[in-house]
Amino acid sequence: MTAPTALERARELLGEFPVVDGHNDLPWALREQVAYDLDARDIAVPQDAHLHTDLPRLRAGGVGAQYWSVYVRSDLPDAVPSTLEQIDCVRQLIDRHPADLRAALTAADMEAARAEGRIASLMGAEGGHSIGESLGTLRGLYGLGVRYMTLTHNDNVSWADSATDVPRVGGLSAFGREVVREMNRLGMLVDLSHVAATTMRAALDTSTAPVIFSHSSARAVCDHPRNIPDDVLERLPANGGMAMVTFVPKFVLQAAVDWTAAADENMRAHGFHHLDTSPEAMAVHRAFEAHTPRPVATVATVADHLDHMREVAGVDHLGIGGDYDGTAFTPDGLDDVSGYPNLIAELLERGWSRPDLAKLTWQNAVRVLGAAEDVARDLRATRPPSNASRASLDGADGTDGTDG
Repeated sequence: MTAPTALERARELLGEFPVVDGHNDLPWALREQVAYDLDARDIAVPQDAHLHTDLPRLRAGGVGAQYWSVYVRSDLPDAVPSTLEQIDCVRQLIDRHPADLRAALTAADMEAARAEGRIASLMGAEGGHSIGESLGTLRGLYGLGVRYMTLTHNDNVSWADSATDVPRVGGLSAFGREVVREMNRLGMLVDLSHVAATTMRAALDTSTAPVIFSHSSARAVCDHPRNIPDDVLERLPANGGMAMVTFVPKFVLQAAVDWTAAADENMRAHGFHHLDTSPEAMAVHRAFEAHTPRPVATVATVADHLDHMREVAGVDHLGIGGDYDGTAFTPDGLDDVSGYPNLIAELLERGWSRPDLAKLTWQNAVRVLGAAEDVARDLRATRPPSNASRASLDGADGTDGTDG
């Protein structure tokens, strides 16, 4: 009898310990492409021509839990109601596909979904602009099922610095630290993808619960500000948190960084936002790529990041956050949500053990959410909800004058 291939072993492992993916932008893609017309993009059937994500490919990829991003662009004037529309989209998807998707709010819900053979569906808000400087709104999002919030997106918020904007408050302002404390009290995970390194460090100084990076890779492997410096990775064991490696080529492949900057400039020159994935915008992308071939990331590129992150942070603090439907390009072999077995097979061939891979795919993410719930249970017994405002903590000039 022939020994099973690495890919066969990967699929067998994912049958028992499926992937918890930290970040998928399907709700935003549905907004942009079809204005939430879920009949026009029925994910029960293959949507290869339009999306990275549908139910058949999630099943083929061994996905057992998904944090659906309820992202809205930070330049929208109506970020809070738009975030509510994104939450409503996720709820509609779950209601339409009850045999495949199960709403999940807790680590126990994730395990129950796994036992039922359904995909646990959680939500993460991507950017502090989604709370409109209001801790009451933060609590409202938690009440609607949001279980992590990325402190910023590509732009600063008034109380936290982004990795891709000009620093303003030196990490977190006093109100920013209060946001982190209130998230700890609620049991909402503090997500440090997209934030400046100073913000990462300030959040780790402030948080009493594990933090996550829902979709970030290693800066030592690819020097992009969206990635995590080693000194921050080194702090994850003491914090108990986790870094979920992303697949976005411009964050994982050094050669893609300069190419992406040029491609983004080309998009702006043609009147498109650089994150636009509409058919018209993608036609501009394809034309640019035709005369300026893009550097191609592969499964091995992503595995290189995981090897480094395991060496620095330890395998107990790693996960996966592909960023599907939030990026124009994906690595070869990780073209869509069916590709996770290829990554697991690559890691098996590099000597990763089955117990280590079970932590990477499932166990770490469940443990981290459960630990945040435990911290929240203790804090709620001693700490009332905070009604602080940004003005009351940061002063009239919008900053408390500290470096966070």
